[in-house]
Amino acid sequence: MDHLANASRGLEGTDIGSQKDRVVPEEEWLQKWEMGNIGFHKEQGHPLLQKYLDVLLNGRSGLRIFFPLCGKAVEMKWLADMGHSVVGVEISEQALKDFFAEHSLPYCEEPVPEISGAKKLQSISGNISLYCCSIYDLSSSILGKFDGVWDRGALVAVNPRDRQRYVSLMMTLMEKNSSYLLVTVSYDPNKHKGPPFYVPESEIKSLFGNHCEIKCLQKLNGFSDRHRQWGLDYFLEVLYILKFVA
Repeated sequence: MDHLANASRGLEGTDIGSQKDRVVPEEEWLQKWEMGNIGFHKEQGHPLLQKYLDVLLNGRSGLRIFFPLCGKAVEMKWLADMGHSVVGVEISEQALKDFFAEHSLPYCEEPVPEISGAKKLQSISGNISLYCCSIYDLSSSILGKFDGVWDRGALVAVNPRDRQRYVSLMMTLMEKNSSYLLVTVSYDPNKHKGPPFYVPESEIKSLFGNHCEIKCLQKLNGFSDRHRQWGLDYFLEVLYILKFVA
């Protein structure tokens, strides 16, 4: 693990290479869900959220928690069962329907009047609301504001040229004193074109530093055969806690 971390540290602050111009169209993400090419989905939930849940909740109950680019993340059900209100957004309707089906949750569908073609899928219990649309079509006037965010597979999936746009939107959705758990990935961007995209710590600071206190909580060795097949030598997941201050 030490040599992996050292390799990551050696790369921090360097250019993200050709990734800065990489664009993944929405159709490509839809196709991944249609083909079942969703190696990014974690059926058992993410160990970093389980470990650092208390940091996100900060002793609070009944929170509104946002899952950007949520897919069918099992943690949405987990947090809803704890009494929190969960809101997600995802471009793939199949992903959202799979979520409700796999958890045997009845839900209803309704249009989103402010967004042409968008749908909201809401659990009958009312504590899980998932929007099927582009995240960039959403706003605080539609969603309201949030006490917490779990951003895993979201910032790292956004096209690099759109990161500032994404972060600017996220900041408008945050309540004062909210907590934002962010998972990025670290690897050699010259060996894999992404997604997930490499986001160095220096860029996290430039994107969020004007609005948040930033602390790196853990670097987790996530290297697997999948990453070896990509031609990588190491793959780290990096967890930050962002405290929204202004």
